[in-house]
Amino acid sequence: MTVFRHRWALVFAASLLSGCQSLLPIKPTETGEDNPVAADAASNRPFTVITGVPLFPSDEQDNFELETTPASLTVERSSTRQPADAAIPVALAGPETAPPPTPSKNLWDLTRDNFGLDLATDDPRVTAQLNWYKSHPRYISRVVDRAKRYYHHVLHAVIERGMPAEIALLPIVESAYDPFAYSHGRAAGPWQFIPGTARHFGLRKSWWYDGRRDITASTQAALDYLEQLARRFDGDYLLALAGYNAGGGNVSKAMRHNRKKGRPTDFWSLSTLPRETSAYVPKLIALARLFKEPEKYGIELEPLADEPYFAAVDTGGQIDLAQAATLAEISIDELYLLNPGFNQWATDPEGPHQLLVPVAKAEAFQQALAQLPVEKRVNWTRYKIRQGDSLSTIAKAHKTTVQTIRTANNLNDHMIRAGQMLLIPTASEEAKIYAYSAGQRQAKKNQRIALRSGKQKLRYQVKPGDSFWEIAQEHDVGVRELASWNQMAPGDPLRVGKELVIWQAGGQTLASNSDSRNLVRKIGYRVRSGDSFARIASRFNVGVNDIKRWNSKAAQAKYLQPGQRLTLYVDVRTAH
Repeated sequence: MTVFRHRWALVFAASLLSGCQSLLPIKPTETGEDNPVAADAASNRPFTVITGVPLFPSDEQDNFELETTPASLTVERSSTRQPADAAIPVALAGPETAPPPTPSKNLWDLTRDNFGLDLATDDPRVTAQLNWYKSHPRYISRVVDRAKRYYHHVLHAVIERGMPAEIALLPIVESAYDPFAYSHGRAAGPWQFIPGTARHFGLRKSWWYDGRRDITASTQAALDYLEQLARRFDGDYLLALAGYNAGGGNVSKAMRHNRKKGRPTDFWSLSTLPRETSAYVPKLIALARLFKEPEKYGIELEPLADEPYFAAVDTGGQIDLAQAATLAEISIDELYLLNPGFNQWATDPEGPHQLLVPVAKAEAFQQALAQLPVEKRVNWTRYKIRQGDSLSTIAKAHKTTVQTIRTANNLNDHMIRAGQMLLIPTASEEAKIYAYSAGQRQAKKNQRIALRSGKQKLRYQVKPGDSFWEIAQEHDVGVRELASWNQMAPGDPLRVGKELVIWQAGGQTLASNSDSRNLVRKIGYRVRSGDSFARIASRFNVGVNDIKRWNSKAAQAKYLQPGQRLTLYVDVRTAH
């Protein structure tokens, strides 16, 4: 039974007791890789225990369409769309407020008590997914372990909106509850938002911060989106879930097809949905059945207490994350896992100015923070501008942004002069301490690739006119691989001067220090009369097969032609 039905029962009973002569219907305030197959408003407390965000849906139709990509959403905007924030979400108060959920000792019990979808279907797609899940208990254990920091917040946010509790399990389908998950379709975070959809629902992205990975912000955005889709499909959450994956337009199109054929338009009857979407909803139904009766399927769920895991503490401005972890008396890894939206070594100077910390540490963290002067929350380096410097080169050298330097030094433009002094915010610890920052995550990924495959790491600087496809072709690698190696998606724009990592078979993996980078050079070679692959390989101390791999088109010809250009990657220490 939904929250709304409970509310009807309470109000109807109240009317009988009070002898009311009439009763108007109550309406919510209108507001704007593992698996194959808000805080309180106007609070005076120094920190807020976050249990959910009681927002209600807007009355607007969702009129932008989403194309299907693996575990992602691709936005195609309609010219008739109104902004999602056209009206302000308002929480109901007084007698209309939904009663709080009955306290439970275990979040799984609370989940089951608030299930709202029909789980009894015998559709073979559900059976196939359920068989996979029950045969992979270690996967379920990993997911539960990963979710334990976030699940209380997500579940209570779902319940407080009167939504089916199965939706709290949806991040398992989307990301296996990994806030750092990133798909080839440019989707990121536990709810797998792509940039366009994220912007539409107010999730901001900068060099410092990505709202798609922010636990509280992304959960609010995902539930807003699902409520919007549910209204579009007259409260049918199976169709809404399909729309979350494929886009509301694709679901509507599949429904129109069925109507023309005189067929039902429920989710299970839609035969023209994208293949991924046809499996998407069955995955969630299968998970719900498994979590409803884990013993039946031989699954043991780690109990999760029905208590908030984290609290939000106002920092008042930017702070070094290593310093914040010390003040909160937790590891920096734990701080990153609770605040995965922060990309770098500090919070975003533009906000959000809050950090999530374990509830038990919140008060002590707030007190320690109050005793630390604002100017000491970030380390500062004095830098004297040299001839030839630019703000971009200075920012890159100090692992920060041009805008950060401009803001810190009250610069109105990009003009600087030699001899001028700049204040630059810098990390208080060495880079490896910030293990979950974007740079360190990429470094770890590179290490795994090197150990697993023995491939050679090359560095390539993007030139004007370059594209992922052209670079991939030149180096005989896949476009998706190339993008993934650099924590990007094939559709992401390439900035001239950006350095890409490319992994190729053969050779030794090069160290990442600057000395090693300078030893391997990409050179262009013009074929001379009498040259052969073997002669060129001998001259530059590289393999014949390597040259052919770097120059796949030339390798297809029987002979090399004088004047033909080849690309070579040469170790300057060994070239003749």
